[in-house]
Amino acid sequence: MSYIKIDDKKCKSCYLCIDICPKKLIKKSEVCGKTGELVAKFEDKNNECLGCAQCALVCPDIAITEVYKS
Repeated sequence: MSYIKIDDKKCKSCYLCIDICPKKLIKKSEVCGKTGELVAKFEDKNNECLGCAQCALVCPDIAITEVYKS
């Protein structure tokens, strides 16, 4: 099982991660970031994350880190 962490302070709300997530586990949050837009958030209630890290690779601000949980 894996999951990601999105740094609200680095996220500029480009939403590239939302578009690329194959399981659609990344959505807009209720928190505004530095651009005044809603930052991205990761929600995986059913442990569906594949750990593919496509979201981290596409993020231009390196706001996403992949964290593994055993």
